[in-house]
Amino acid sequence: MDFKAGGVWLINKPAGWTSFDVVNKLRYTVTKKIGERIKVGHAGTLDPFATGLLLVCYGKMTKRIDEFTGMDKEYTGTIMFGATTPTYDPDSEIDQTYPTAHLNKETITQAATKFVGAIQQIPPAYSAIKVDGNRSYDLARKGTAVELRARPVNVYEFELTRIEIPEVDFRVLCSKGTYIRSLAYDLGKTVESGAYLKSLCRTKIGDFSIDNSLSIEQSVEQIKNAEV
Repeated sequence: MDFKAGGVWLINKPAGWTSFDVVNKLRYTVTKKIGERIKVGHAGTLDPFATGLLLVCYGKMTKRIDEFTGMDKEYTGTIMFGATTPTYDPDSEIDQTYPTAHLNKETITQAATKFVGAIQQIPPAYSAIKVDGNRSYDLARKGTAVELRARPVNVYEFELTRIEIPEVDFRVLCSKGTYIRSLAYDLGKTVESGAYLKSLCRTKIGDFSIDNSLSIEQSVEQIKNAEV
């Protein structure tokens, strides 16, 4: 394996790991293997609570990170109705509860159709977007009010695969820059309730599929056993 020439690792990121944790683990393993440091970087962040496909480029392939980051993404996951959290996901405590008795399969399915196509989406305050030179999540953690502008994104498909209120499973195919956390939050508002993203798994990035990915442990062993 020519680590300097470069390539792409398809990693199935587990919950609890940050994207940078994965990069650092693989970079450390390569450095120990060949005795020198090479460039390693990921093509599109996954939140710590999320699982699924993470593209990690190494060597000269890091020059293509922007290209990979710009590809369309596919996700599956579960939305929990009846409550919201500050981060729109399970990484923070529930801050408000809402009624769900009026919800049914028809109302939720109909509401989901409003989010298909070219839409304007406001990112979560707890995101990496910069506001006056500061990360939005840093400001939010300090209690500073953060107002982010709506941004254009494309949701090509928004399929509800299981509706058992208060939980709804889904599959989304979307463009770069789409926040699935915001999609869940906005869907909750649209049905006059509240919602947050309970779980999330990225299944595809462009033509790359989670079906061809390896665990971190498998990738580490592959690097250790590689012929250089």
